[in-house]
This record gives sequence, C-alpha cells and structure tokens, in this order.
Amino acid sequence: MNWKEYYKQHLMSAEDAVNHIQSGNRVVVAHACGEPSYLLDVMVANAKAYKDVEIVHMVAMGKAEYCKPEYAGNFRHNAFFVGGTSRDAIAEGRGDFTPSFFFEVPRQFSSTMPVDVAMVMVTPPDENGMCSLGVSVDYTLEAVKQAKLVIAQVNPQMPWTGPYSLVSVKDLDCIVEHEAPIIELKPPKIGDIEKAIGEHCASLVPDGATLQLGIGAIPDAVLLFLKHKKDLGIHSEMFSDGVVELAEAGVITNAKKTLHPGKFEVAFLMGTRRLYDFVDHNPDVELRPVDYVNNPFVIAQNENMVSINSCVQVDLMGQVASESIGPKQISGVGGQVDFVRGASASKGGVSIMAMPSTVKGKISKIVPLLDEGAAVTTSRNDVDYIVTEYGVAALKGQTLRQRARNLIEIAHPDFRDELKAEYEKRFHCKY
Repeated sequence: MNWKEYYKQHLMSAEDAVNHIQSGNRVVVAHACGEPSYLLDVMVANAKAYKDVEIVHMVAMGKAEYCKPEYAGNFRHNAFFVGGTSRDAIAEGRGDFTPSFFFEVPRQFSSTMPVDVAMVMVTPPDENGMCSLGVSVDYTLEAVKQAKLVIAQVNPQMPWTGPYSLVSVKDLDCIVEHEAPIIELKPPKIGDIEKAIGEHCASLVPDGATLQLGIGAIPDAVLLFLKHKKDLGIHSEMFSDGVVELAEAGVITNAKKTLHPGKFEVAFLMGTRRLYDFVDHNPDVELRPVDYVNNPFVIAQNENMVSINSCVQVDLMGQVASESIGPKQISGVGGQVDFVRGASASKGGVSIMAMPSTVKGKISKIVPLLDEGAAVTTSRNDVDYIVTEYGVAALKGQTLRQRARNLIEIAHPDFRDELKAEYEKRFHCKY
C-alpha cells in the first residue's frame, strides 16, 4: 500500500481517534508548544469513557484540563516538569511528578514507562509521505517509536524542521486533520534587575562561544548584551525569539562551533510565530531528539560551551535548588544538569546559574541552608558561577569558606549582615 492510500484509510475524526484510548492507558503527549491541543480538548470532552488514563509529558503549554479536580477519576497527570497548569494537581495529590534528567526521558519509554498511546502534532506529509514533528522532537520522536498507538493531528501551521524530526505517515495509526495556530510563548517582561543579571552573564561569554539558554526573562536579558559579540553558536535544548534577532543581526553564525558548525542544534522550540517562520524549512536549524542534544558527552564536544540557567535558591556551599520550594515541586530539572555537566567537560566551557538576589526584595535567594525539603538540582560540585544583579560569584575550585564569601558579595545588601553572621559562626573567623 502506498502512503497516500494508507493516509486516506487512517484519516478520521478526532472523536473517532480518541475512542481508541482505553482506560488504564499511558498517553504520552508531545512536548510544550508541540502539544496537539485540539486532540486533548476532544479527549477531555470524552472523559466519561475513561478511567485512570495516565497523561505523561513535560511542560504543558495548553489548558491541561485533564488536571482539573472533576476529572480525577478519569485522568491522572504524570509530569517530568511541573508547570502552572499542572502544579495544583500534583500539590493536591491528583497528579504525580517523575524526576528525570531531560536527556534520559526517551529511555524511560523503552524501559520503566512503556507507552500505550502517543498524541502528537505533525506537518502535512511531503511527497515521500514523511511528516515533521515541527517544534517538538525532544522525547516526542521516541514516544512515536515506542507507542502501541499513535494519534496525530496534522496541522499545516506546524513548521517543517527536518531531517531529524521526521516520521512516516505509516507510523501514524489515527490521522486527524485540524488546522490551528501553534501555541505561542510571548516574550517576557525584562526589568532593570534582569538587565543587570544579563549584563553580568554576558561578560562571561567569549566571542565564538556556543550557547545553551534556558527560558524566561533572564536568558532573554542575556541576549540583549551579546550584540557586540562575534560568531556565537547555539547548541541548546530550546531557544526562543531572542536568538532569531541575534541571528538576523549576524551575531549568531554558528561558524566557530566545533560540533555541527553552521547549525543551530536544538530539541524543541518555544516562541512566537516569528520564531516558527524562522525555523520553517531552514536547513541551518536542526531539531534532534533530546537524548542526543542534551547528552552531556555530546554537549562537551562543543568547545567554549556556555550554559546559562536560572534557579530558585543557592546556599552558602553552592548547592542549587531550581525545581522546588521546600518539598513543593514547582518545575523540574529539565536540561539544567545535562548542560551544566556538558559545559563543564567542554574545553573552555563554563556553566552559569543566574537569579535575582531576592524574591520581590523580601526574601533572600542566597541562604545559609536550602529550605527544608528542597531538592538539590545542581550539586555544589557542579557549579561554576552564580550570578545576581550584584555581580558574579566564582565557585569552581573554591573552598567552602571562599564560596560563602563570594556568594555573600552578590547577595542583596539588606541580607548580607545575617549571612556574614552565619559565615562567622560556621567558619570560626571574622568575615
């Protein structure tokens, strides 16, 4: 059977497609802005047909209505990364969180977490019957490979990001055509604090460096201060609109990369339509699975690799909490540790943890001890630099006493005296 005949035979309504989901199934949903929102809406509308369906994904960018209390008996969310729409369900016991380094998530689908159903969004097929997973390849490609049943929303608004994002029409069991805008992530508001942090981070980025940037106001602020740099490159789990601006300005060329020179290497994308149009059929942009992009041994092959991530708290030993406030899970490890370790093993590489010094001026983020129950995301052995709006603290190769002094110097002035008192008590010497 040729692919066109297969496509016609497997084309159906969304209602018919979600009827293939069975109670007790594990359903893996495409990541972030690659989420097939239309299919999820129809699945939730059919909730009475299910019992204990497990919904697995990382960041949910859509409504995540399956997390609502009224669907507690129908769906149970299992998150690799907790977001705003899933946080309450997990905190209130209606959902679960599974700790995992991002680069190891695909491995779970062939071992500890076998996939019953993958729900994805793809481009229309090309002349060879191949569809692109567009903005979400990461773990999504492996979910398609491992699933017993694949339900795909075919959306002509999804950008084409081949060649490593491709799946055959014949890998899709239920094909649903539905055109809709891809979920967009609007640029964050960047204030004076973020700008100060961005400028400090940018001072650690040499010409020709390869960058990994997280998400949010701080990474975007860093980009503001890189406009005078030359021949920067991108090897990152994701990037957003700010990278497009620097690429169009000739700052990001990827020319000096020692791995995949000339190419943007990325696992998923989150941004506006400007970003999606930039990557669409762009041969210089390569979306690949996260077990390649985020593998520390792959990352380390980029010389002068600079990793920039944000965090919630840092204690005076240099332990970093990035995913929980005390025992409450608020996000996940994502690719932070993948890139911290990859950058540390890179020739000339560094990793940077960046954060405002306080929570709205009221609570210091540099603390004597992490909050009770907080998860240590990045160990004190892994951290190179901590950055706040007050400067840069170098930790790698520093004693505990030196680390504490360096961190106190970049803490908010309102909290330095109490941190100094802790320093003198802990180290038996004057500050």
